[in-house]
Amino acid sequence: MYNKVEICGVNTAKLKTLTDAEKHDLLLATKSGDMNARDKLFMGNLRLVLSIIQRFSNRKENMDDLFQVGCIGLIKAIDNFNMDLDVKLSTYACPMIIGEIRRYLRDNNAVRISRSVRDLAYRALQAREELTSDKGEPTLDAIAVYLGEKKENVLRAMEAIVEPISIYEPVYSENGDSIYVIDQLSDNDAVENNWLESVALREALKKLGERERTIINMRYYNNKTQMQIAEEIGISQAQVSRLEKSALEKMRKQI
Repeated sequence: MYNKVEICGVNTAKLKTLTDAEKHDLLLATKSGDMNARDKLFMGNLRLVLSIIQRFSNRKENMDDLFQVGCIGLIKAIDNFNMDLDVKLSTYACPMIIGEIRRYLRDNNAVRISRSVRDLAYRALQAREELTSDKGEPTLDAIAVYLGEKKENVLRAMEAIVEPISIYEPVYSENGDSIYVIDQLSDNDAVENNWLESVALREALKKLGERERTIINMRYYNNKTQMQIAEEIGISQAQVSRLEKSALEKMRKQI
């Protein structure tokens, strides 16, 4: 699906590529009201839309829909482009196309998140990038101080934008057999079904390093989020995620 040659009836293998000179001439004609030049300029920049929608392929959205939304962003960029600015059309169009796609995804998200929460989450992500140094990623406290927000609000906002997954999402596969998210769910009130009480799992836990074992216990026994664990043990959320995945893989092999 994500490697289709034809999207929305457009053969992407035959998309035209314009030179900078051709783009400039077509832009001049477009600004003069030449709709034919506008169409040529649009068709000559569809590769840009195609390359941008690939960034969203992991969201499992319909690529035809994303392509159409991206085309709307491209049209807006062409119509609003200021030739007096010392910038290329592609440089100007890229964020407009991305913005149009993100608005579409936000408005069609099954889980509605308020604009203020989403904006805080994106500000936090940007702050994390700006504060990241050779020493690693900043703590949640550092991000909150940088933004002038409460740590709890930043934590809730960042967790709110995490993409939900299906309970039938496979988490492990071997020889055609898969383990799904639903297979890992149980009734915590039923002690005999609690996976931490399983002898096999207890033995697998013993094989882990101290930090990995701590993360697994905090994550699945104490129901803590990766962000909360990162705060408590003093590492980044990305490191917690990597250690958790590594620990689960070791346990699966052990079992």
